[in-house]
Amino acid sequence: MSRASRHNPTYLQPVVRTDIGDEDDPDTPKSKSQRKREVNALQDLGTALEALPKDKLAKVPLPEKLVDALREAKRTTAHEGKRRQMQYIGKLMRALTDDEVEAIRRVLATFVGASKAETARLHAIERWRDRLIASDDAITEFIAAHPDADVQALRTLVRNARKEAQLAKPPKSSRELFQMVKQALSGNDRDEDDADQPEAEDDEA
Repeated sequence: MSRASRHNPTYLQPVVRTDIGDEDDPDTPKSKSQRKREVNALQDLGTALEALPKDKLAKVPLPEKLVDALREAKRTTAHEGKRRQMQYIGKLMRALTDDEVEAIRRVLATFVGASKAETARLHAIERWRDRLIASDDAITEFIAAHPDADVQALRTLVRNARKEAQLAKPPKSSRELFQMVKQALSGNDRDEDDADQPEAEDDEA
């Protein structure tokens, strides 16, 4: 799989649908491979919609019939029943206009973007947690960057996490340290958001 495909899922890639196979020759029918690509792309889009949690699905602009079909697919657990329902969803997807398909893709792209941001944030927390356990210098650096952190609790968690690693014990303190780092970084994010807000001007008498 190419790097582009990893960062841009198939169902988010443009679905080019034409009623003719060759713009220079309108009488030329679409090739079998072209029709198959179009069907597969829309089927993948339908699969991505079915996989969405209810709160996100509600944010996607969809015809009522398609929403009902997706809900039915979520309720269906039998393999054959699920397969037939997904085929039906694919049929409904093919009945959408290009504008409707593009609107769906735009909303799904925002979900993917939010997911990437959350993944990056979790990785940053993990890196801090691992650095704290590995080095006392990292503790000093973390305290300097997050002066509101509970220094005593931080040092205790780091010490216990190191013991857990040495004795191959369950990483209870390591998990607690992760949550502490997460809270500290979230506090920084809120501070930055507040700093971005314009100061309210004093009302003139």
